[in-house]
Amino acid sequence: MKEINIPKTTINRLSLYLKCFIELSESKINFISSSELANFIGLNPAQVRKDLSYFGKFGRRGLGYNVEILRHKISEILGTQKLWKVAIIGIGNLGRALLTYAGFKDRGFKIVAGFDNAPDKIGWEIDGIKIYSIEELEKIIKKEKIELIILTTPKSAVQEIINRLKNINVKGILNFAGKYLLADEKLKIRNVDISLELEQLTFFISNRNFYKRR
Repeated sequence: MKEINIPKTTINRLSLYLKCFIELSESKINFISSSELANFIGLNPAQVRKDLSYFGKFGRRGLGYNVEILRHKISEILGTQKLWKVAIIGIGNLGRALLTYAGFKDRGFKIVAGFDNAPDKIGWEIDGIKIYSIEELEKIIKKEKIELIILTTPKSAVQEIINRLKNINVKGILNFAGKYLLADEKLKIRNVDISLELEQLTFFISNRNFYKRR
């Protein structure tokens, strides 16, 4: 794909489009109009057409968008046409919940290992996924060819783990640890702060009248 300036908001919506096209495909729907797609996602038709136009010309007059073509195209753009191997570091309540989440594999992600430093957790198997000592981090990541990490450790452990991950073939981190991390040339990082998301939600609830007036 040639280099184009795609708005970040459009990129953020790609996963919504993919989820939509997966569900449509499973429902045996072959074509969908921009208006129907907009209703499905909660956008307006002009925004849908503009978003998808960044990646090519897909709509057919009188038919709409070909569901299978868009499903495969967006999966290719997001990089989920292959199966990504993932490890979870930190097997507390959140780590265990993510470890047992069945929806990852359907979207191109396979959890293959967990890591913790608590002796009573090392050696566990949860849904067939083994929990290893954090001391084996580099060894298991290389052996299993793990490329993505979900980080759910306490804040105090984050920097040491990041330093270790930079020396092996990890490509990206989804960070739930509550400490904001900056990406660099070796690691792509997405910071997930649930409290921040709740604050954003309560902001819009608390100021809904102001935004209606605008």
